[in-house]
Amino acid sequence: MQKGDLKKVCALLKKEFDTTLKKAESKIWHGSPVWFLDGNPVAGYSIQKRGVVVLFWSGQSFTHKGLEKEGSFKAAQIAYTSPADVKLTDLRKWLRECKTIQWDYKNIVKNRGKLHKIITKK
Repeated sequence: MQKGDLKKVCALLKKEFDTTLKKAESKIWHGSPVWFLDGNPVAGYSIQKRGVVVLFWSGQSFTHKGLEKEGSFKAAQIAYTSPADVKLTDLRKWLRECKTIQWDYKNIVKNRGKLHKIITKK
């Protein structure tokens, strides 16, 4: 795993996220780029020891498979170590799904640690 490869993966991810999540707000959150829809975090990525890890906050509920469970809520993730690892067809499907399949992380504290499904328009 080369540092240059990780930068290329990040550049590729940013381009795909910005293209697919046009209506999302992107900002640095806890040191990593994250995309939000109506204040709710839906997707982001960070550089970790095992590569660039993409996190989808509601990924466990996606119909398109290939993500691994992350944490005790509804998040799922995938790691990439080089641009060749990124299967754009899969990534684009997950990015489209994160627009329509969402759990309410924005209000998790207000809801006392419980997640509620957000009903979104396709």
